[in-house]
Amino acid sequence: MQRRHDRKASKIRDQFTKQEKRSRINHSKRSVGKHEVRSWTAAAKQSLCLMWQKVKAQLMLSMSFLVAVCWYCRRLYSFLAQLLKRWSNYLQRKLIRNLSVLTEVDLLGYSAREWKGETKQAKHMREAYEELFWSYHIKYLRQVRKDSYCVLRAVLFQIFSQGIPFPSWMKERDILKLPEKLLYSQGCNWIQQYSFGPERYTGPNVFGKLRKCMETLKTNWTEISATKDQEERGNMCNTLFSDESKEHKLYEAIKFIMLYEVVEAYEQIKNREEPIPNLFNLLLARDSSSDPLSFMMNHLNAIGDSMCLDQVELFLLGYLLEVKVRVYRLHKFNTEEFQVNYPDEYRREWNEISLLTEDDRYYHIPLFRT
Repeated sequence: MQRRHDRKASKIRDQFTKQEKRSRINHSKRSVGKHEVRSWTAAAKQSLCLMWQKVKAQLMLSMSFLVAVCWYCRRLYSFLAQLLKRWSNYLQRKLIRNLSVLTEVDLLGYSAREWKGETKQAKHMREAYEELFWSYHIKYLRQVRKDSYCVLRAVLFQIFSQGIPFPSWMKERDILKLPEKLLYSQGCNWIQQYSFGPERYTGPNVFGKLRKCMETLKTNWTEISATKDQEERGNMCNTLFSDESKEHKLYEAIKFIMLYEVVEAYEQIKNREEPIPNLFNLLLARDSSSDPLSFMMNHLNAIGDSMCLDQVELFLLGYLLEVKVRVYRLHKFNTEEFQVNYPDEYRREWNEISLLTEDDRYYHIPLFRT
């Protein structure tokens, strides 16, 4: 019995031992499997990390490149924008500087900007502008460069922009021959002392210079008055009145025509020929212009340099150009001289132009709107 019992116990121990061995083997296998899984996972993670490091480096490089490109493009855009702005401002300043008759501006807005404050003169001027706006339907104005050619510029610009043709007497004569005629037919040798505004010029070459001025006036007046399209005519005027050299030739031609008319009127008075318009009597009655030479030396030579046309000369200007020049004199507001016509004796068929002045020295162009 005892042996049988021992054999059973031995079998049980053997079975336990075998089970324990199997358990150890299985545990060992499981440990090895887990280790292999962990090793594979670690390897995969390491590979992914390496790949991410490479991709990250490429991404960082790409992003840095894109940022650099964007920064460069932004700087380039900013530089080009500033360059374009400077160029635009330069062209605008040059155009404004050269354009002697500016584009239209609102009348009351101009009045408010120019006459601020509550002084008596400022209030007076604002009231005058309001009167023009409400009673005379003048809604806009074009500013004219303030120099000694101002009134000639304002008058000629309107004549050209309205397409007003040559005066009747200019159609009958060749104005290009007037300088020679004044010298050879009427013996006015003193014409060599004629001055071209700021350019003090005397001598025998004055005739060639005057002829060029007359040619410029005749050519441009003929071309512009023959243009029927108003917009095209306006563009031609803007181009012409942006060329200072041509402008001055126009004004000097008009000055010389004024002198020529005074010479003819003076000769008629001396010879007691047919009656002359009263404006010539007024002009020659002045001590400073009692004859054509003194008129030229004391008045015409200074126009464009240090003096503007005065009231009597404005009468003469309207007469020889055959236009009725209506002037609104704002400093004469609430008086009979607020609105004046030059000349006061005019023909019904003459065209009408308008000027606006605050001081009888500088003039602007009023624009009517109904």
